[in-house]
Amino acid sequence: MGRMKLSHLFNKDLAKRNIFVRPPEPPEEYLMNDPVNSIYIGRTKIFHVPFYWTFQRITNPHICVVGITGAGKSYFVKTFLTRASFVWGTNAFIIDWAGEYKEWVKQTGGQVISLGKGSYINLLDTGGMKPNDRVKQIIRTLEILTDIGRYPEQKRLTEQACERAYVQAGFKMDKKIQRDRSGSQLPPPTLRDVQHSLEEQLSAGTYEFPAELENAIYRVKQFTREGEDYFAQQSTVNLEKLTNVGLVDLDLSGLPDEVFRGLAGLSMLQFLKEKMREAGWSSTKGLKLMIVLDEAWKIAKDDNSDAVMIVREGRKYQFGLIVASQNPTDISEAIFSNVGTTFILRVKFERFLDYLQSTLNFSDYMRGEIGKLGVGQCAVNMAFQTTTEFSETFLIDKVDGEEPLQELFLDLESALSDEEKRDEFMAKVVSFERGELKKKLLSFGLDNVHIEEIIGLFGKKNNHVDVVSFVVLLERYGLARNSITSFLKDVGIDDSTVINIFSKSDFKKLGIEDRDITQVILEE
Repeated sequence: MGRMKLSHLFNKDLAKRNIFVRPPEPPEEYLMNDPVNSIYIGRTKIFHVPFYWTFQRITNPHICVVGITGAGKSYFVKTFLTRASFVWGTNAFIIDWAGEYKEWVKQTGGQVISLGKGSYINLLDTGGMKPNDRVKQIIRTLEILTDIGRYPEQKRLTEQACERAYVQAGFKMDKKIQRDRSGSQLPPPTLRDVQHSLEEQLSAGTYEFPAELENAIYRVKQFTREGEDYFAQQSTVNLEKLTNVGLVDLDLSGLPDEVFRGLAGLSMLQFLKEKMREAGWSSTKGLKLMIVLDEAWKIAKDDNSDAVMIVREGRKYQFGLIVASQNPTDISEAIFSNVGTTFILRVKFERFLDYLQSTLNFSDYMRGEIGKLGVGQCAVNMAFQTTTEFSETFLIDKVDGEEPLQELFLDLESALSDEEKRDEFMAKVVSFERGELKKKLLSFGLDNVHIEEIIGLFGKKNNHVDVVSFVVLLERYGLARNSITSFLKDVGIDDSTVINIFSKSDFKKLGIEDRDITQVILEE
């Protein structure tokens, strides 16, 4: 007969034995929702359960997507929007910072609005709002994007000039619908009218602080100069129809800097928020509109942004917000801590993992698994409406998209020392998603011809390219070294390896053997 032996074990030792541990996945009934009323994402990593996303059991329909360049953020967003359109007839509005989505939107039959490339938005267009409310929104936007909040007198002068421009154009400040005597809709004033109002006040010579007036005029002029008057002409966009025309991409890549892009993005969020409130609730299933902010940190970070308002009110109006970023700390805490679902793709920096773990309260085991995620793999955190006895954070083996996820690889061995090559914990390869590479190279100013040649190089070599050869090619096409450094770091290559890569590439171009290589210093 066998003999039973008692032994003393610590709790942490028991926890290592799977028989005593509940698997870190929700029960099937929380994952396998009605396929005609939910969005399929992929299968869970442990039990391979099909995960169908719905907001019915979670706090709200808003989503955060975080992950480094190449991890598959835009691939996930495109998949989600496509399926939401099929399942619920959901409209989508993308605030496209770098013009990444415009070609995809065109291919799917959507509408692209290219600011700075022929399209204009009048900043004083009311979009169905009362002029009083629109003036407050304009001033709040300028406070977020500029330092006007530090100069209360200039802020007051600008606000008053906006009000005068509306009144001089025949508008009643407290009315939504504005028509002339014939019944036609009144055209709104523009920023040029605001500028003229301030200039007339200065010319009158009655204001006791002319320097404040001159500075207020200067601030407005930066948006009315010829060639940069993207917000000082009458709108070429029908703001009344943006929420129900299917897929819309607001391409901001043609605007000159972050302030102009931020002004466009915040203004559109304000119009969308008002349309959301105006539309109200209806008995339709699913979501009426998904709004996408991708790497729009200037908008997503500020607690006064209208993105925060949409997060707080969106559920009751059947509107959802998707915020995607490499850096979770670039997202306002008011947004990040209140979204119903967070999709975590590959995350590089420990401080980002610290932030995610402290905010979402997942286990050390889950943190370790997130650190090992490959392209297209992710962890999901869901904030359920009721207290649960199971883990709210679980792993998806791979996002199953509408088209195959095309994973590309950079081989690092040529940049490693012999000792590093023998180190089993040293990364020998990094991977990223094909679409994310194209997005990044476009943002660096590389033209489509060169980008396709680079993508073609991966195709010829079974999706694997030596990192040193890759860098030599990028430099040959005129890409600045600091841009290449940014990309290499974004895909998870550490600083010392980046230095080695540039050292090797310099000597490869000179035709010098490895034995003659010395270290070079990275350019700032």
